[in-house]
Amino acid sequence: MDTKPAIAALAALAQESRLATYRLLVQAGPAGLPATRIAEALGVPPSSLSFHLKELSHAGLVIPRQDGRFIIYSANFDTMNALLGFLTENCCGGNPCTPVGNAACNSAVVGATS
Repeated sequence: MDTKPAIAALAALAQESRLATYRLLVQAGPAGLPATRIAEALGVPPSSLSFHLKELSHAGLVIPRQDGRFIIYSANFDTMNALLGFLTENCCGGNPCTPVGNAACNSAVVGATS
């Protein structure tokens, strides 16, 4: 993932209702949820939810699909994983973030603050 899509995704998630919506869709898995169920679960008015879903869709975090007369929204796990990879690609100075890598990160931080 490049910087611009990462910024768009982070900006879309930087709002309470959108973050809650996205987390609910991640929990729902690939099957997703219709907008009515999302609105009910989060207590968000449908008109507000529509705006939030549009923002998440434009950032590539949510995929809408037509199912009869309903639109089903699901989290775009490819985008989520790409964003996580972008955020952690330089973790621990390029070392793997394993228990050994975490120890290296922790000792580097401790050494820097001593």
